[in-house]
Amino acid sequence: MKKIIFFLFLICLQSCHYGRMIRYYKADIDDHKIFPYTEVNTGENTFYFKDGSNSDASRKMDSLTFSVKGQRYVMDQVLDDYSETTAFLVIKEDAIVFENYYEGYKRDSISNIFSVSKSVTSLLVGIAIEEGKIESVHDPITKYIPELNKADPMFKRLTLEHLLDMRAGLEFDETYSSPFDEVSRLYYGKKQLKQISKMEFNYEPGTHHEYQSVCTTLLGIAVERVTEMQLGKYLEAKLWIPLEMENPATWSYDDEKNKNTKAFCCLNTTAIDLAKIARLMIHKGEYKGKQIVPKAWVEKLVTPNNANDCYQYQWYSKDCGDDFYALGILGQQVYVSPNEDLIIVRLGKSWTSNGVFISRIKEELLD
Repeated sequence: MKKIIFFLFLICLQSCHYGRMIRYYKADIDDHKIFPYTEVNTGENTFYFKDGSNSDASRKMDSLTFSVKGQRYVMDQVLDDYSETTAFLVIKEDAIVFENYYEGYKRDSISNIFSVSKSVTSLLVGIAIEEGKIESVHDPITKYIPELNKADPMFKRLTLEHLLDMRAGLEFDETYSSPFDEVSRLYYGKKQLKQISKMEFNYEPGTHHEYQSVCTTLLGIAVERVTEMQLGKYLEAKLWIPLEMENPATWSYDDEKNKNTKAFCCLNTTAIDLAKIARLMIHKGEYKGKQIVPKAWVEKLVTPNNANDCYQYQWYSKDCGDDFYALGILGQQVYVSPNEDLIIVRLGKSWTSNGVFISRIKEELLD
């Protein structure tokens, strides 16, 4: 009997989400190695930011200091020794004024950007609407995922806009606290849609703002249905190749049978290519004279929504002001200050005081 139990335990470790969570314990930036994924390839051309290493801005970055445990250190030391940062980029007016990598990571090292993936997914939704593949954000999700017609009747009243603004009202636990909460099952498990179809609602869709990763999962599946492409391949065609990205990426999906992309978490890419997404946002979706993402869509993403906790269409507005950003659970951040033409990208293994770095960098560069 003990041998049978042990055998079943080994099977669980390999196949069920409980086993995977026990085996890997918690989400990690290198989880792209344990999930199946779609390759996101680059094109023939590559865009490079200008070299700003000899600029006044770069010299300011090199001399910028922070206090840690009563002593002052230059920013590079803090990032290297105290923050579990793996990549940090500062780009001012299209010139790289600070770029360093830590913890053994390099410029071409991909890692899971977690919920920054949500913000990228939103861009793909906007493109799909512009192409006429999705008719309207006011459409119910059941129009694009008809299987949900057999689930809780409230799914029929759940629109794409509700999902974009995280106003779904679903009963969903975002804590990552145990193998039994919904987001852990969504992350480690297979058959995302099967899991979602069993969910119920706590609120009428559209009436309550609550951050829920399941919203982006549904958006990603909807885009895959209308484009008849895996989300990673749609990303490749619509953003990666047109923006002349530097490095190939991957996007993890749930299982080999369904291949529903983990749109809420698991785009695996580099800091330098995320900076190109930020640059696209500064230019209202335009790149080299071509509108890559509809201008009106980008304006929607960056216009503060005071009634929705400064969160709009999977992007955050800083204090409901002009600056905006995308954010991941382990402190992955793409911060954009359009008025200063400033981009800051941080990737890392755990949460850090990004806000302190960003405010000091802005203060120093505006001095």
